[in-house]
Amino acid sequence: MGEGVREPMAWDGSKVPKRNTKFACSPTLAMEEAQDRKVSVGRGVTMVRNGQIWQTLAKRHFIARDYHSLTGARRGAEKMGAKALEYDKVEKILYVIIAAVGVPVNLVAIVILSRGKCGLSTCTTRYLVAMAVADLLVAITEVILVQIKYHYFYWSFLSITPVCSVIDVLATAATDCSVWFTITFTFDRFVTICCQKLKTKYCTGKTSAAVLTTAGILFCMKNVPRYFTVEPRTIIDNVPWFCDPLDSYYTDPGWVAFDWLDTVSTPFLPFAVILLLNALTVRHILVASRVRKGLRGQGKGENRSDPEMERRRRSVVLLFTISGSFILLWLTLIVDFVYYQVTGIGDDLNDSQYIFLFVGHLLRNLSCCTNTFIYTATQSKFREQVKSAVKYPLTSVLQLINKSAP
Repeated sequence: MGEGVREPMAWDGSKVPKRNTKFACSPTLAMEEAQDRKVSVGRGVTMVRNGQIWQTLAKRHFIARDYHSLTGARRGAEKMGAKALEYDKVEKILYVIIAAVGVPVNLVAIVILSRGKCGLSTCTTRYLVAMAVADLLVAITEVILVQIKYHYFYWSFLSITPVCSVIDVLATAATDCSVWFTITFTFDRFVTICCQKLKTKYCTGKTSAAVLTTAGILFCMKNVPRYFTVEPRTIIDNVPWFCDPLDSYYTDPGWVAFDWLDTVSTPFLPFAVILLLNALTVRHILVASRVRKGLRGQGKGENRSDPEMERRRRSVVLLFTISGSFILLWLTLIVDFVYYQVTGIGDDLNDSQYIFLFVGHLLRNLSCCTNTFIYTATQSKFREQVKSAVKYPLTSVLQLINKSAP
């Protein structure tokens, strides 16, 4: 290996056997290993190899599930300073907490909502159940099979190339579905509140089932090509290990277009759609509220109860808390991506940039366990069902004790 080129290291400090390849992990480290020369050119990177110039997008894999393996952001402990290493110790604990909370709370939400005793319409219930199922899958695939595996089971069968490729596809599809099921719910609430004529046709159980099924199938199919975007980092005893991007992933127009489609579809387009629909919903509510007060002859100082406005208020509170949670938890990652694109800093990050990036991913993954708490806080009947579910095991045990007592 040429002078100044680092040996690839696993996060635990052990050396990773190298294969004979032009690219080993990230664009930066791969070019070092291939002893290529790179120069920054604004938002792109020019690589000079064998007298030929290759222009690639200087972009981070924004939605890549096995983000650390694909980008090399954590390859080599020597690249990270003391602050980043300390953060990593905290992060590995936080992901265990997220998994320990995310899996059971989503299971509880699925069971309670599926019973249909929360005072919600059929279509609303189906959207919320679908969101809970998608969040559960995110907690299993992304949090457990990617992040916890990375921190605690780095050298395990989950890191074999075909396995981690499948996990990457499943985790990305789960996240896409979680995001877009939130969009379908937001649009359903928008139609319910703002489009009274369309409401009777669109806000039905059949329509919600059709919309959710179509979105689920579409985003599962959209992520199938991801399986073919990776290759082994190394081969040990004829077993391929880890998932690194193909040489052509950064240069082939088809893969570049696929990567940008992946980035735009989740979460940039959903982010814009949620902001737009919520803005239109707020505008409609303000106008409708003034009109209803005028028709009811209600002055500024009066506070008469209005059942219709109260019903809308509960619906809007649920909508805005779910949408607001999505926006806040994804915002850090979006800011990091925009900053990366504007500055073109590459993968050579300092401690603060590392931490900001990883906090963004942590917050995004945290979104898989927030909705159940939102339902509990905003829906009184859901809260009653949760209390009943918690009391039921205790009540059953007490009844058994009483029956067995002489």
